[in-house]
This record gives sequence, C-alpha cells and structure tokens, in this order.
Amino acid sequence: MPVITKLYSWKEVSKHNTRDDCWVIVDGKVYDVTKYLDDHPGGDDVLLSATGKDSTEEFEDAGHGKSARELMQEYFIGEIEPSPVIPELEIFTKEQSFTSKVSEYWAFPAAIVGISIVAGVLYACKK
Repeated sequence: MPVITKLYSWKEVSKHNTRDDCWVIVDGKVYDVTKYLDDHPGGDDVLLSATGKDSTEEFEDAGHGKSARELMQEYFIGEIEPSPVIPELEIFTKEQSFTSKVSEYWAFPAAIVGISIVAGVLYACKK
C-alpha cells in the first residue's frame, strides 16, 4: 500500500510563520519546526525568516550535513503542492519596458553616427 503524503499549498504554509507555529519548506517538503526552534544551532531567527518560502538554497548554503537531514525527518509533515503549469508570461513595469525598447533600438542611431564620422573623416582627408 503506497504511503499517502499530505499536500500543502504555499498559502497554507505561509500562515504558519510565528514562534508558536513555524513551518518551513526545503526541497519541496514541509516541516513543522516549532518544537525545534529553541534547539536550532543557528537560532530561532534563522528558521522564522525561512517560513512561507522555499528555503532550500539557504539550507544548502548553511552546509547542513547528513545528521541535519536525518533530524529533519522528525519534523516532516507533508509536501508542497505542485504548481499548475502556466505558460511563461513577460510582464514589464513601465521602466523595464522603456529600458528594453531603448536597448533594442540602439544599433540604428549608432550606425548613423558611425557613418557620419567616417564620411566626415573621408571628406576632411580629401581637402
């Protein structure tokens, strides 16, 4: 019989963000670390700052070893729901849109200036 894992939404996990109720996400797994806050070698602030978001990168950067991963299993309560597949969208703020358009059209004015300089040099050399 397969093991059924409880699935949690990002919204649900993010609600558990206090010292009395603290959940974190690492590698797509959800951990209730409330009872571990006082024992965490890095202090409770580290865990509290990791709530409601994917903290995998921070966990890896801290250099947690095999013993930390084994200890985590005590606090495992489920997995984060997979995100629905959404086509990639490009959303621009006004500044981003303007900047991207300017950078797309720089070649034409640069070519005009370059041609003008070359023409000016050639004209001056003929005199």
